[in-house]
Amino acid sequence: MDRSRVAIVIPALNEASTIGHVVRAAGRHGVPWVVDDGSGDATAQVARDAGAIVVSHACNQGYDQALNSGFAAAYAIGCDAFVTLDADGQHDPELLPRILRLLENGADVVIGVRSKRARLAEHIFACVTMLRYGICDPLCGMKAYRASVYAARGHFDGYGSIGTELTLFAAARGFRLEQVPFEVRNRADNPRFGRVWRANLRILRALALSIIRI
Repeated sequence: MDRSRVAIVIPALNEASTIGHVVRAAGRHGVPWVVDDGSGDATAQVARDAGAIVVSHACNQGYDQALNSGFAAAYAIGCDAFVTLDADGQHDPELLPRILRLLENGADVVIGVRSKRARLAEHIFACVTMLRYGICDPLCGMKAYRASVYAARGHFDGYGSIGTELTLFAAARGFRLEQVPFEVRNRADNPRFGRVWRANLRILRALALSIIRI
């Protein structure tokens, strides 16, 4: 797969301490597109200095809107594939060649499967999607998509799915899915997802909306 036509979309909020390393590592396998989601630190400048294309939000719009912006911008210039990657260093960019090979070999969506999940609601979401679609870890932030999947939906997210809408749409429409287990790294600082009770409520809301809308 032509590296120049692979968009590695990295949503980032106040990740100046990690984004440079993530961009440099990811850039060996595709073109990093960092969506600076209203950061108050030097995230955008560090990302540019490391070689990323930066899409900036003037104010924080949230994870799903950041991915919407990154996918739309990359699709507009004709990218063939999209990979989502977290900015905090928890995902190993060295997995990207394996993920991209699966796309080259016919997969439409490739889903990372983390070695551990942090919250009860994540386990509940995973149980539902495992039973319904065979998807082990729908909330993993490392996924890859052919442009044809994005084009069929017309957007990445429309209801605050925490990064799951396009994957579940693909599963429901019979696109070919592959899954890649990996060891998740620990964050060096606090998680960006919020307090435990609030995070669980957000996940359960996303699950309920996914059941209704997909």
